[in-house]
Amino acid sequence: MADPEAAALSRQVIRGSDFAALATNAVGEEGWPYASLVAAACDYDGTPILLMSDLAEHAKNIAADARVSLLFDGTRVDGTGVDAAHLAEAPLDVPRVTVMGRAVKSKEPRHRARYLARNPAAELFADFGDFHIYALEVARAHLVRGFGKVRWMEAAALLSDLSKAAELIEAESEIVAYMNAEHADAVDLYAGALLGRTGHGWAMTGIDPEGCDLRLDAAVARLAFDQPVLDAGGARTALVALAKRARELSN
Repeated sequence: MADPEAAALSRQVIRGSDFAALATNAVGEEGWPYASLVAAACDYDGTPILLMSDLAEHAKNIAADARVSLLFDGTRVDGTGVDAAHLAEAPLDVPRVTVMGRAVKSKEPRHRARYLARNPAAELFADFGDFHIYALEVARAHLVRGFGKVRWMEAAALLSDLSKAAELIEAESEIVAYMNAEHADAVDLYAGALLGRTGHGWAMTGIDPEGCDLRLDAAVARLAFDQPVLDAGGARTALVALAKRARELSN
């Protein structure tokens, strides 16, 4: 049975995570699983995106068997409903999502663009000949959010429906550039007043129907919208409302 709340929480964890644990089948090791840590991003619908070198052990494993699992840990993700005190007392109550599927090399320009926006340091080596963007062909996902609170879901339930979001996707780069150039103060307010993050100079790195991504140096933050946004006008309305709320909270 579909569980929209569990799917939304799972996407929140995926979208808010800049790293994931990757499990592959080790080549020449009699089927032993091999776990590694990878920097991650995601497509507009929540599809995980990775950048890997052919020289990496996990890439060699994927070349032989594309089936993988990615574990996204919600410990540092905004909007999961777990505060710092609860995290300290019961760390295993923090939601985490295992996404299973096949890791496939992608030539889709938006996959590369969204990965590099999320992980700007990768610009230094992304064009090396042995590096490739991968998108996960999701099969299933497993959400755990505490003892007895588990849910399996199929790809169709996990991933967002983008059938009406074409205008927002087309406008993403313009919206992000405009917010960073003209409303940097609002972006700082989003991070500080709404998400409790410290520091100044936060930048927006992406926007999708469910929210926007922020970054300051090595720190990332995820700001969720109150309701889905499907076009540039809706994005403007949502961002203005969030800025107003942030200013009210900061006064």
